[in-house]
Amino acid sequence: MSGLTVGVVGLGGMGGGMANRLLDLGHTVTVWNRSTDVAAPFVARGAKLAASPAEAAQAGVVITMVANDAALESVVTGPGGILEGIGGGVHMSMSTVSVGLVHTLAARHAAHGSDFVSAPVFGRPTAAASGKLWIMQSGPEAAKVRVRPVLEALSQTIHDIGLTPEAAAVGKIAGNFMIAAATEAMGEAFALLAKSGADARVWHEMISSTIFACPIYANYGRFILDKAFTPPGFKLTLGAKDIGLALAAGHDQQVPMPFANVLRDRFLTAQAQGRADLDWTSIALNALSDAGLPT
Repeated sequence: MSGLTVGVVGLGGMGGGMANRLLDLGHTVTVWNRSTDVAAPFVARGAKLAASPAEAAQAGVVITMVANDAALESVVTGPGGILEGIGGGVHMSMSTVSVGLVHTLAARHAAHGSDFVSAPVFGRPTAAASGKLWIMQSGPEAAKVRVRPVLEALSQTIHDIGLTPEAAAVGKIAGNFMIAAATEAMGEAFALLAKSGADARVWHEMISSTIFACPIYANYGRFILDKAFTPPGFKLTLGAKDIGLALAAGHDQQVPMPFANVLRDRFLTAQAQGRADLDWTSIALNALSDAGLPT
């Protein structure tokens, strides 16, 4: 994996973690962020600062990790955007964005002569920085081969789910829906245990090591019990956005998602109660509040 040249557009928790991981491995990294001061620590480590997403895209392989559809569309198609500088390169979209936008951007890249690979990730900023992400990818076969060494640098596993970029996009949306559903379920279960006088921590240790033995129940359960909501690994507002994406995808495909509607309301409640900037696991506090328990 030596000698990779990669552009990274978006240096928040996840994008910054990816850039640091690539720098740790000695790769050539060009970075761009809307707020240039955020890029300073990466430049100090040896990254090149791009004047625009277009310049970052000249690396040949460019990663985008941005907050939402509007931000992604801006850095790709706006003035100084990726399409202006990518040539015959590959754009890897690693954010959680709408299926419709992925379809549109894939078509724009195809018309331009460049490639678009959807490669959204599961994992928190610490996983991005240590190369422990779980990554799905979908897109043109030759492009996926070209970006494979970059994904190997960032992940513990890579899962190829098809030739259409939309496949990975909807897979990520579905996955985040399931994480939010598990978080809500744990919040309600913990509230029931607390009000019944049972030890929720002992119960959680048992349940997360037996019939619910998986990272989400183990790790997110601890976040909830410890009320470890700040600094956020993933902001509640972003979780709310992703539930909106799930509902929109369900609407487009005529797939009712009744529990996604419940989750939408739970996120709205949390935002109304002033938790927008906390970690998205803080939706679990809704259940404590509803039960008349201290939050």
